[in-house]
Amino acid sequence: MTIKTANVSMADKVALIDELCASARILPVITIAREQDILPLADALAAGGLTALEVTLRSQFGLKAIRVLREQRPELVTGAGTVLDRHMLAAAEEAGSQFIVTPGITRDLLEASVASDIPLLPGISNASGIMEGYGLGYRRFKLFPAEVSGGVAAIKALGGPFGEVKFCPTGGVSPANIRNYMALKNVMCVGGSWMLDSEWIKNGDWARIQECTAEALALLDSSL
Repeated sequence: MTIKTANVSMADKVALIDELCASARILPVITIAREQDILPLADALAAGGLTALEVTLRSQFGLKAIRVLREQRPELVTGAGTVLDRHMLAAAEEAGSQFIVTPGITRDLLEASVASDIPLLPGISNASGIMEGYGLGYRRFKLFPAEVSGGVAAIKALGGPFGEVKFCPTGGVSPANIRNYMALKNVMCVGGSWMLDSEWIKNGDWARIQECTAEALALLDSSL
């Protein structure tokens, strides 16, 4: 997909998120513990069918990973996750992030992102969070942590007052419930990390990660 880099309206950014999520279906939430894992991990996910990657800024290698992937794997769509304030937003932009994901919201961060050309998927856990973003033009949100925040039932209920809004539930999503989420009309994709077992990564078991990734997508295909 092509990400615009200038004069992008909120409506255009909503469309970019829709395009990203429709293609991705599952957004893997990646935390890089070792620099050497960046490329083989991304390659394993891509080989399994996941080509949009949310690289969190939870570790010291987050920004480096985004730079490396943008330079060496330009065919992938690489975004930054766990962006907590406008300074992290600016750093993620500078690193080349094509989209931004947050675990929650602040007014300052929402406003900073309105002024940015890069689409933001803000994290919310209730109706008040949606309303905060809605007033600034946001229509796409990450429900986080999804299962703790009410899961499928919460998303169904929020669809009543917020008919224009769609969600990417993240947190507690697994092969056991992914189809329940994706069956909802106001869910555009899901976020998860179950295919990123820390032991598999530590041991360089990239084939296992590729297999788990492919199985997750096959699960969605079987529900069509």
